[in-house]
Amino acid sequence: MDVRFVAGFSPIVDDAAGARRFYGEGLSLPLKVDLSSDYTEVDLAGLKHFGLLTLADAARSTFGRNAWPDDVPRPQATLELEVDDVAAAVAELRGRGLEVLQEAREEPWGQTTARLLSPEGLLIGIVYTPALRGEGTP
Repeated sequence: MDVRFVAGFSPIVDDAAGARRFYGEGLSLPLKVDLSSDYTEVDLAGLKHFGLLTLADAARSTFGRNAWPDDVPRPQATLELEVDDVAAAVAELRGRGLEVLQEAREEPWGQTTARLLSPEGLLIGIVYTPALRGEGTP
């Protein structure tokens, strides 16, 4: 698997408003807030993607439901690794004995994602992001 760049990083937060206060007011990071979903993105030049993701959003993205499964450790953050071929990367990771939580699929925003959980609790996305490659709109 050849990782091209880190496509995104998002702490997984229980309190979206509190996280916005910490990262926006406390650390003075410029935030873009989608109030319809409580999703927040840090709008900083030179950064591919930095967001604040709720656990419910992580559960929907990974498992298609609003609650994180009790039998899967709660992730602390997401780290997305950009590759050229998500399905091939998933096959390679499985060949190394890693458990994949979510098979490769195309998301509504055009990104192809697969997900697994690291031993320290990072929700790892193996992704192909056309918008970050100049192939689509963000």
